[in-house]
Formats: sequence, structure tokens, C-alpha cells
Amino acid sequence: MALLVGVATYLRPRRPKTDFPSSSALKNLCSSQSHLSPYLPSRRLLPCLFYSSSRHPRLVTVSAAAISVEKTEKDRFPVTVTETKQPRSSVRLCIEVPPNSCKESYNKVLREFSNQAKVPGFRPGKKIPENILINYVGLHNIQQAVIEAILKKTLPQAMISVEGRALKDSVRIVTKFAEMYDSFSPEDYFRYDVLVDVVPEIKWLAEAKYKNLKIIVQIDKTITAEIASEIEFKRRHKAQGSLRIVTDRGLQMGDLVVLDILAARIEGDLSIGEKIPSAERKGFHLDTEESDNLLPGFLNSILGIRQGETKSFSLQFPESWEQVNLCGVQAQFTVECKELFYRDLPKLDDSLAEKLFPGCSSLSQVRESILQRCREVEQTAIEQATDNAILEQLSKIVEVDIPQSLFEEQGRQLYGARLLQLQAGRKVNEQQLSSLSSEKAVNEYLENQKENITSIIKQMLAVGEIFQCENLEYSTDELVKEVENSVEEFKRHNQEYDEANVRQQVQDVLEGAKVLEWLRENSDIQYVFR
Repeated sequence: MALLVGVATYLRPRRPKTDFPSSSALKNLCSSQSHLSPYLPSRRLLPCLFYSSSRHPRLVTVSAAAISVEKTEKDRFPVTVTETKQPRSSVRLCIEVPPNSCKESYNKVLREFSNQAKVPGFRPGKKIPENILINYVGLHNIQQAVIEAILKKTLPQAMISVEGRALKDSVRIVTKFAEMYDSFSPEDYFRYDVLVDVVPEIKWLAEAKYKNLKIIVQIDKTITAEIASEIEFKRRHKAQGSLRIVTDRGLQMGDLVVLDILAARIEGDLSIGEKIPSAERKGFHLDTEESDNLLPGFLNSILGIRQGETKSFSLQFPESWEQVNLCGVQAQFTVECKELFYRDLPKLDDSLAEKLFPGCSSLSQVRESILQRCREVEQTAIEQATDNAILEQLSKIVEVDIPQSLFEEQGRQLYGARLLQLQAGRKVNEQQLSSLSSEKAVNEYLENQKENITSIIKQMLAVGEIFQCENLEYSTDELVKEVENSVEEFKRHNQEYDEANVRQQVQDVLEGAKVLEWLRENSDIQYVFR
């Protein structure tokens, strides 16, 4: 399943799903007496991966719930819709409601207020003169209720014009409510505009589209299976040792140390600014021989520190740092050494073999077994690199006018996945996670990763089209087995899950795997080792 793992991790973003706001979702149009939200409904994450218009019911028709309007009611509320194409795969719908419909909505709202309002001097249910009712309820409240009622009735009908094309939850009313209020008259036409994103079209830049691709895969041979196996052998040997407290010297390579780390920004005038919560740690355990993920220069800055000692120093985060809000930031670190240890390692001989690798009776067997596993990992890495090279090539040979809603949704999902990885790896605490989850941090990620997000969406759409065009399929047995494996994973980690969503995601991953398999077999792939 190495291939599926690769597809699942690299193509996690979802295929655009098309849908329309339901009647229940439109109720928020009438839920406020002060303003009208420009978005309806709120955006949700979609459980799908690649867009395909025929294999799955994601390109839905307008359901009965979405346009639950009786024929006689539709006759009373006709709308005229003018569609204008807009940039970024969106369309503007100019909706016009005739005066008779406006007047009927106005009268209906008056009747409802009349039945509910307790106007002094009038018994419940008795007809209240219009001018008295307006003075009691307020013209502003009545007019606002009429406008909301008209929107609720007419928007689902107008959406029929983009049936099968609109992206789910991308509908937004762009006419300001104040403008609708100022221009409204029950005796005149009522007009408002709506923007909706539609499924983007894919334009292939090559005449042969995706066929006969020439793929160059660069393989980094800096760490080969042989080198990796030696590193793993040393790691297992270290794991058999015991820790001893260092009392007569400072930190040196090979030691383990427990640190308290404080960090703050250095402002342009070299003054110390606000703290950097995501870079701070309490009781941080550092193995000096496994420090690849540290900020460059950090380890060298603390070498020699003794237990109970505090060191301060400044470092700059690289422009390529994983947390985009810290890229290029100059920071002042204050580090206190809480505990310091060295390893007392056992003698390396055949008596240690069974502990290093169960089932082995000699060190040579241990080394061979570890090497075999590293070669398997190396082969998996080559397969993953091949898939990544294919996907990168796909993004270069397609043009897509990506809708803003799709860009934001996929970008937020990528950022959410990154936060989950940090949380699962216990690299951030709750406070740091909260800081990284702020809208500001998300928007910074979307801006800094714009090129990467765009590339991934283009890959996602291209893969979906290839699956459809080549009539690729996967077996029911494959689907059932992968669903069962995924559900078992959720249960093992005591996580909640929706089986329908799990099934959909598995289908998408299987589709991606089939496409990559087809492209590997039908492309000219060359490997360059560096």
C-alpha cells in the first residue's frame, strides 16, 4: 500500500463539490433584525478529493429541499436572472423580482405582524390599519422583514440557472443590505446581485494532454539505504544504554539535555518585542545527535551550557521555516539548562544482537536485517518521488482559473492538516496551537503558500479528469478492504468518524492511485541520481 500512502499524503486536498443552499440554510436570511450576512451558508469542509462529473453524485441537481416552492407559489414569485461571467471561475447573477411579487411579500409580512403584534386598542386577530401597524412596529423593521422574505423565496429559484455547476457553499449576496433597503419599494422592481463560484474548466497546454509525458525524477543519494541502516544501528545501540547525570562539564555532542526555552521577537530598532509562544518550551528534551529539526544555529549556541546555567542569544528563522508566520523573523532566545545527561553504552558484541533486533543471534545478522528494511524504505521513497514528479508535471501542463472559494477551502485544509501533524507529534502545546489557529495565522499561510496551494489544486483537478477520461476503475474488494482498514485505524486511536465520509475519502484515494499507476505505465520516466 506504499502507493496509496503516497497519494493520501500528497493529494489530501478535496475535489470541488457542487451543491445549492437548502431552504433551512436560507433561514439565516431572516434571523437578524440588524444586518444580513453576505455569505450563506457558512463554508464547510468537503469530504471529497477529485472532481468527476459522471462517476459520483457530487455534481448534484437542485434537490426538492433546495427549491421547495409549489408551482402556484413559483407563479406568484417569478424571477428574471441575467448571468455574467466573472474572473476566477465565478458568475454574477443579476436577479430581478417584479413589483407584484414585492407587493405580495409586503402584504404577507404585514399580515404576520398584525397577527403577532399586541397593539393597544386592538383585540388579538382584529385587522389593524396599515398606518397604525407601521407606526407601532416601525417601517424599518417591516421593510427589512419584507426584503429578507423576498430573498428567501427568490434565491433558490435563481440558483436553478447554475444547476450542476455551482460549487458547494460558494454563494454570496454581493449587493449590500443597505442598498437593498434604500431602493426597496413594494410598488417597484426589486434587484440584487449574487456571486457564485462554478466548477473550473481545465485547459491542457500540450496537444497530447497528459499522454506520453516525459518525467525526470531526481533521487537524492546523500543518504542511501546503507547510510540509513548504519544510523539506525547506532540508534538501537544508544537505546540499550543508560543515562548518567553530567556533573563536571557542560553540554557536548552525544549528550541529552532538558531545557526551558523562552523566545521573543527582535524589533527593527533592536529592542525586544512580543513573545513567540510557538517557539517556547518547558522541559524540552533534546538529543544532541538527533537535532535535524532544530532552528539552524540553536545547538551550537547552547554547547557548553551547564546544569542550572542560562544562556541568551539571537537567531534568525530561515525564510523556508515551516511556520510561515516566523519566516525571516529575528528572535532573542533565553535558554536554561534544567538537566544534563550522558549515555553509558553497553559493549557491542553478539550477546547484544537479540536486544538490537529480535530474532538475530549476531551483530552481522542485525546489520543485514536493518539494511533490508532500509532498502524497502528507500524503494518506497523512490516510488513516492516518482509520484510527486508526475504530479508536479501535471500542474505545469494545465491552466485552471481557480475559484477563490476553492482556493481558500483547500488552503485551510492543508493548514489544518499541518496543525494536526504538529499536534500529533507533540511539537506544540495548547497555547501554541491556539495561536497558530488564529485567522491571522491562517491568512498568512494562504498568502505565503499561494503558489503551492494553486499547484496542488491543479494536480487534483487534472487527476480527476484523467480518471474519468481513461475510464479507470477499482474493484469493490479494494474499496471494502481499505474502508475496513481506515475504520480500524479510527477505532484504534479512539477517534470519532463518519463512515460515509471515510468511504468517500477511500474512493478518492483509490482513484488517485489508479491514475498514478496509469501515468507511470504510460509515461517516459527517467531517474537522475544526485
